[in-house]
Amino acid sequence: MKTQLTFTQKKTFSVLGLFIALMFVSSSLTPVHAQTDKVTSAENRQNERTIKGIINSENGPLESASIILKGTEIGTTTNDKGEFTFPKPLKTGDILLVSYLGYETQEVKIKDNTTFLRLVLTEDLLEFVGALNTDKPYKSKRSN
Repeated sequence: MKTQLTFTQKKTFSVLGLFIALMFVSSSLTPVHAQTDKVTSAENRQNERTIKGIINSENGPLESASIILKGTEIGTTTNDKGEFTFPKPLKTGDILLVSYLGYETQEVKIKDNTTFLRLVLTEDLLEFVGALNTDKPYKSKRSN
């Protein structure tokens, strides 16, 4: 059994086909722009390099030490062996902040020949300023 299309249905299909063809042509002629952080010159790209390293204490490797690029939120942490690979290529003059709870934070400036860092963090002396407050606003009902 054959289905016959009416004049209005034929017109609807031809308008719909024309609309789809126009959409295809207009999308193919539109320039496509990729998302990038910023355009860097070839010289800057040559100056960038991946930084790897090991973070230790006097007692051995430090697991989960933080390595952050100063002034940004870009960073990484060390693995159980104290090793890390920074996720973004760095250039000469960038500063990395290396920190771990209970240890002094170190700033490391990236030099022309820096590709591997080996750091030993020293313990930080934590001091509490002031005395304990023994004056309580209430009294205990217990007797000694």
